[in-house]
Amino acid sequence: MTTIEKARLLDQQDTLGKYADEFYKKEGQIYLDGNSLGLLSKRAEQSVLTLLDSWRQYGIDGWTSGEHPWFYLSEKLGEYCAPLVGAKSKEVVLTGSTTTNLHQLLATFFKPTEKRNKILADELNFPSDLYAVASQIALHNLPESHMKLVKSEDGQTISTEAIIEAMTDDVAVAVLPAVLYRSGQVLDLQAITKAAHERGIIIGFDLCHSIGSIPHQLHEIGADFAFWCNYKHLNGGPGSVAGLFVHEKHFGTAPGLAGWFGSAKEKQFDLETTISAAPDAGAYQIGTPHILSLAPIEGALSIFAEAGIDAVREKSLALTEYMMECIMHEIPNTFTFGNPLDETRGGHLFLVHDEAARICKALKENGVVPDFRAPNGIRLAPVALYNSFEEVWHAVQILKDIVFNKTYENHENKRDIIA
Repeated sequence: MTTIEKARLLDQQDTLGKYADEFYKKEGQIYLDGNSLGLLSKRAEQSVLTLLDSWRQYGIDGWTSGEHPWFYLSEKLGEYCAPLVGAKSKEVVLTGSTTTNLHQLLATFFKPTEKRNKILADELNFPSDLYAVASQIALHNLPESHMKLVKSEDGQTISTEAIIEAMTDDVAVAVLPAVLYRSGQVLDLQAITKAAHERGIIIGFDLCHSIGSIPHQLHEIGADFAFWCNYKHLNGGPGSVAGLFVHEKHFGTAPGLAGWFGSAKEKQFDLETTISAAPDAGAYQIGTPHILSLAPIEGALSIFAEAGIDAVREKSLALTEYMMECIMHEIPNTFTFGNPLDETRGGHLFLVHDEAARICKALKENGVVPDFRAPNGIRLAPVALYNSFEEVWHAVQILKDIVFNKTYENHENKRDIIA
C-alpha cells in the first residue's frame, strides 16, 4: 500500500518527526538533497551566533574564554562526534577538509617499501579521493599503476569478495568508502578491515556519505583511520570543517604533514623548533582551526546526541523503503534502481534513467530538490531528521507526473555547472 493515508500513518508513528521543525525548510519545497548538503538547523544557526558573540566579546581572549574556547574547539567537537563513528573521544578531531585530511593520513601511513608500494582504492570512489591517492603516489616517484583500483561488475556496486581479492602482497594501504557516493551501497567495513589486517595492509575509510546516516564501529573493528566531511547528512553547513579518526593503536605515529596545531596543547605556545606532537588524534591537525566553519557543527551534533544514530538509521531505511515502494507502484518499469534494494543501502536512492538530467531539472522546477550524477543518475535522499513520509509520497507523485507527461522534455539533457 502506497497511499497518502499510509504515509500519514507512518508520520504519526515517527519518533523523529519533531526534529523537522528545527530545520529551515522552504515552504512549497521538498528537499531531497541532504546527501550533498544538509539543511540549516536552528541549533546550528545559534551555535554560529554564539561563536560570533565570543569574538565580539573577547577578541583574542576568545581562544581561552567563553562558552566554547576556540583553542580546544576541534578536540571538543571531536569528542561530540566520536559516538557517530564508534570511536573513543581521543581518536577523533575535527579539522581540515576531506581531501586535506586524506593527504595527511596517506602522508602518515603510506610508507612504500620494495615489496609493499601500492595503494588500493576502488573505481567507483569519489574522484577527489582518487586525485589525492594519485598525487601521494607521485610524491613517492612511483608510477600511476601503483594506484590499484577494485573493479565493479555492474558499474554501481563493489563486492566484498572483489575487494579482498585485490588485497595482494604489494598493497601497503587501502582507502575505501563506507558508502559509495553514487549507488549508496554500504560496504562491510568489519569484514574488509579484518581481511586487510590479515594481509598486513593498513586500511582507512571515507565516511562522507555515511556519517550522520548510518552507525559505525571504527574502534571496535580496528580500522586504522577514517576521514569525512560534515556538511552532508550531519548538516554542518557548506564547507564546514571536516573530521578524521586515527585508531589509538597508532597514537605516537608522527604525522606526515606537521603543523603547529598538531602540538600538545600545553607545549604549543612554547614555539620550539621541534614539534611536541599531541598524544592523540589532535596530532594530525595542521593549521589554525577555522572557527566560524566549526561553529555550526556544535549545534548540528547536539541534535544527533538527542535523536541517536540508531534511530536515525531505522527511519532512514524506512523512508527509502517507502520511496522505493511508491516508485515501483506509481511509476513501474520506468527507472532502474542503482542502489541496493536491501539494507546494504545507505541514506539515498539512485535512480537510473536516460533522461536523468532533464528529469532533475523538471523536479526542481516543481519544488523537489534532487541531485544529478552524470551520465544518467538521480540521487534522492529523504533525510530522517527533517523529511516526512508524506513528503516522499508527494515527491513521487510529482516525479510520476513529470515522467508520464514528459514535461522533462522542456529542459536540456545535460547537467548545470554544479550538479
